[in-house]
Amino acid sequence: MIIDANMYWFPEEIFEDEKEASRFLSEIPRQYGIDGYMKINEETGLKQIVIEKPAGSQGLNYVQHEYLLEKQLEDMNAAGVEKAILKIPGCHEWMSIDMCRTFNTGMAEYAKRSNGKLIPLAVLPPYGTKECFKELERCREELGIKGIQLCAHYGNHYLDSEIFADFFEKLNEEETTVYIHHTPVPVHYEDIYEYNNLRRFYGRCTDQTIAIGREIFSGFFEKYSNLKFVHSMLGGGFFGIANMLFPHKAKNEEEVSRFDTNSTSVEEIFKKHIFFEMSHAQPWGKEQLQCAVSVLGADHIIFGTSYPVRKEWLTEGPEFINNLDISDDDKEKILYKNAERIYHI
Repeated sequence: MIIDANMYWFPEEIFEDEKEASRFLSEIPRQYGIDGYMKINEETGLKQIVIEKPAGSQGLNYVQHEYLLEKQLEDMNAAGVEKAILKIPGCHEWMSIDMCRTFNTGMAEYAKRSNGKLIPLAVLPPYGTKECFKELERCREELGIKGIQLCAHYGNHYLDSEIFADFFEKLNEEETTVYIHHTPVPVHYEDIYEYNNLRRFYGRCTDQTIAIGREIFSGFFEKYSNLKFVHSMLGGGFFGIANMLFPHKAKNEEEVSRFDTNSTSVEEIFKKHIFFEMSHAQPWGKEQLQCAVSVLGADHIIFGTSYPVRKEWLTEGPEFINNLDISDDDKEKILYKNAERIYHI
């Protein structure tokens, strides 16, 4: 059994229907430095939607015909992947509740045609409004979508902001697991946006490490103790800094106390509430993934591929995990057992 916990879906109708394309593109908050447009690839003739932040710096690309069910199922079969969890590829940072309804309905219909192979997560803005809660109920009761996906931040606010408090109080009452997708760049991105790889890889990682750090140190999970978050991109490579963020008391008495050493309780919160979806295996590399398993624990890491960004991340991803120098039990946890447990599959 293999579960891809990070497969993207985007409505093909937006490429085919000029009215739907205009409706989608009109929602982009250009007043906040985000731009978006549709263009045609001169070589293939296919349409592509490009989202830029800041304007002139590409962060997201959606390509026509990459989100076709038959092709996705064919590639899943080639990879030996039996089930996949459907996500929205980043644009839900600014999608309205009306647009979220359209996406939720489309995902539900798409998943139904897959005969149980695809499992969608509901998308909605994290605000405690009647409209949002009504859409959450519709997803669960009418569409059969139980899980939820959010972004690491919205506008200038990470999820620990009080503007989202009513929303998380509701989810906390229901003991919800929430998938947290990175945005292309963090709130403050001025020093990284000029260089493509720095922006497109490190920007996503920085966004996630900031998000997790704020969730842990702000007291977010003391307030919402029934929530579990699954962060993409291995939490931005959080395994590389986790030990530094949780320092213990010095062996010898110090004249100046530079660090908060009340780390035991913080570590416990971290282990109880935060899980990590890798987004893709190969780009991390063998040594880095093995380090992640050692630091975070195999029971906290979930396999994902970001399909259709690169086909080989799906078709060759499971083999890459199976070639890691970790136990067979750890491989099974990463490839499917953790996803089964956390998402109740």
